[in-house]
Amino acid sequence: MIKNFNPLANTIVKKKALKILDAGLTSAHPKNFLKEFVKKNCIHLGKNRMFLSNYEKILVVTYGKAADFMAEYVSKRIDVSQGLIVIPKNTKLSFHDKKFRTIYAGHPIPDSDSVIAGKSIVELIKNCSKQDFVLFLISGGGSSLLTLPDKITLTEKKRVTKLLLECGATINEFNCVRKHLSMIKGGKLVQNMNCDGCALVMSDVVSNDLSVISSGCTYYDNTTFIDALDIIRKYSLEAKMPKKVIAHLKYGRKRKEHRNRLRIKNKIIATNQDCLNTMVMKSRMLGFTTKTHSTLNDDVSISAKKIVRSIPKGKNSCLIFGGEPTVKVKGTGKGGRNQELVLQILKLTHRSDDNLLISSVTTDGIDGNTKYSGALIGNHISNIQNITSYLKNNDSNSFFKKYGGLVKTGPTHTNLIDIGLIIKY
Repeated sequence: MIKNFNPLANTIVKKKALKILDAGLTSAHPKNFLKEFVKKNCIHLGKNRMFLSNYEKILVVTYGKAADFMAEYVSKRIDVSQGLIVIPKNTKLSFHDKKFRTIYAGHPIPDSDSVIAGKSIVELIKNCSKQDFVLFLISGGGSSLLTLPDKITLTEKKRVTKLLLECGATINEFNCVRKHLSMIKGGKLVQNMNCDGCALVMSDVVSNDLSVISSGCTYYDNTTFIDALDIIRKYSLEAKMPKKVIAHLKYGRKRKEHRNRLRIKNKIIATNQDCLNTMVMKSRMLGFTTKTHSTLNDDVSISAKKIVRSIPKGKNSCLIFGGEPTVKVKGTGKGGRNQELVLQILKLTHRSDDNLLISSVTTDGIDGNTKYSGALIGNHISNIQNITSYLKNNDSNSFFKKYGGLVKTGPTHTNLIDIGLIIKY
């Protein structure tokens, strides 16, 4: 998975660290989870069985960063009548099947193809008969890949997305606002679906909340227009938001929100914890005393302090961590939350007497506005200069380009958020 494994593995401890990270990344492949739920023309949800041979047509709708890998696995086990794949632009499609139409859409900012994707899925569902079955395969990234703005323009939706990306909002807060500006998010996509269906979901949120993952297009939403407005005010964004956006949310606040009971079953099949469990096993196999720190979802500076406080006291130990810290963008540099997290930890530990190896990577392969997935670096670097200035400019990528340690995987066709480690040796 790690394309520059060998150049990075220039010491024994770095090689071990990369093996642990690689194990975590490999474990995030959709096939590792789908095999438990998708059998030959049958969906297994615990004790429940959905026999797909009972239906006239089987339609597969798959969107997110893992969409093509999920579609590929399912297409070999289910007699698909028609399918639609929506994946980020600049992603190389993993398989080709004439039954599947593929749309490449914008991420992390939605674009006109995101609107085409949203309309195409709405049309597909509208044309279903009562004898059909729709299987949704959902992974992180769908919030921007599927877009159907409600009473606002795409340009206005893009502006909202950019502001929320840069303000340091959590994904739960971000997607709450998105859901109330959309005609399909928050369960509205399937609200009037007249056939049976099921959604198998790979979670890219720390809370594993089905209403948040890809903005919960197939799941009941319990947030409100008031919640969305409160979030905008919390981050002092009201004056920066397009006026039509604020007007729409304020109008929605006055209306009673009607929600039909959804016919579709939703099941989370994979989480960040699955990656961490695999990494713990690999770490122990390599001889490290190992502990975990999961559910990181604070600002990177706070997350870094929590991680450092969790570093084991003894040598030959490994701390495994995961989650999705947030970053408030103040500067104009290049980087991502993983590179910034590693740099924040380095800032706290580079004067320590302990020998530490620090790393954090995103399982989707693309960290922030860079082509790298994260970074790996020791805490004792000679001639290190002004970490704080790099952090102030959100320019962690430039730091690691100068001092080394950038990890490259390229797009991984999956997304179980971030994984990381600190080895004490």
